[in-house]
Amino acid sequence: MELFFDLVLVAFVAQLSGGLHGDPDARDFAVFLALYFPPWWMWANLTLSANLFADDRSRRRLAMLFAMFCLAVMAAAAPAVDQGRGAAYALGYAGTRLVLLALWWPATRYPEPRRVPRWRPLSYCLAFAVLWAASVAVQSPGRYVVWGVLLVAEMMLLLTARGSGIPAAVHTGHLVERVGLFVIIVLGESVLSIVQSVDHAWTPAAGVVFILSFLLLAALWWSYFDYATTSAELVIGKAHRRAAYLLARDVGGFLHFFVTAGIIALAAGLGTAVEEAGQDHLAPGAVFALCGGLALYHATHAIIALRFGRRPSQVAVWAVPGIVVPLLILLGGGVFAPWLVVLLLATEAIGHLLYGKYLARRRDASSRF
Repeated sequence: MELFFDLVLVAFVAQLSGGLHGDPDARDFAVFLALYFPPWWMWANLTLSANLFADDRSRRRLAMLFAMFCLAVMAAAAPAVDQGRGAAYALGYAGTRLVLLALWWPATRYPEPRRVPRWRPLSYCLAFAVLWAASVAVQSPGRYVVWGVLLVAEMMLLLTARGSGIPAAVHTGHLVERVGLFVIIVLGESVLSIVQSVDHAWTPAAGVVFILSFLLLAALWWSYFDYATTSAELVIGKAHRRAAYLLARDVGGFLHFFVTAGIIALAAGLGTAVEEAGQDHLAPGAVFALCGGLALYHATHAIIALRFGRRPSQVAVWAVPGIVVPLLILLGGGVFAPWLVVLLLATEAIGHLLYGKYLARRRDASSRF
């Protein structure tokens, strides 16, 4: 069910990443982040709910299928949300919050101490569903302000909750797997982007940038699933019940939004670099998507490491180069050829991977003595 559900996120990512191809400006990036957060936020909520409430009955399957349909409506509306499709986007999100209500409401009848207070699903799920549906009556751009206020209110309600009423411990392995599968989705969009681009620009120069882009994505995949997922499973798995929930909320719910957003921006930039491989230099928006996406990816992983309790000096060794190198490339990207920009970014990603392997070998060696 969860794998089938994730297919709608594949479509959503593809819809939104298209707006970052070519030479996106500041407005394009802002629109991307604004429209990407609601589906991501709902995916994180539904994932955590499924983690806490293990249930494979027909009732839950139907609820998840309805959520999938609502997200599909949002995905179809996203590219033209400011051209008459905003109502569909808002109603789709309202529908997903009703699904969240259906998942949480049975827990209000659990025996103590696992019972969830009724005010929690009524306020966090039903009330916001009604408010999102009511936002249809507000004309744009005021409607977008309402959406922003509602999202902030949702997050504040979650952040200020004491964590009581959580019916079960977080199943760490399942949660790490689900977040990792979402990362696979956005990496898959990256591969699709460069494949489609080299298909449109079938030249030796495009082939070179395609190879370099593939090496960059492979290095990101390798380092993420060797180090990021392992650290998450170890740290969250050892944490106490409430601490594990808070770590899962912060890392899986909030911070991985920026991890995946960085990869999506990078994917769009790679596609543009392949298509414009024969040019003297890339457009400023494409360079920003490439370098800014990779810098955001590394910066977020640094914050995650600090959230896991790593010492700042340990994190800075790999995080500072991972952030500074893409930003330095960004400064000179306006005069660099597309292949050179991608080569420098790929070199940084591969160096990041090799440094992680070096640290792993050192830990293994020290553990034997």
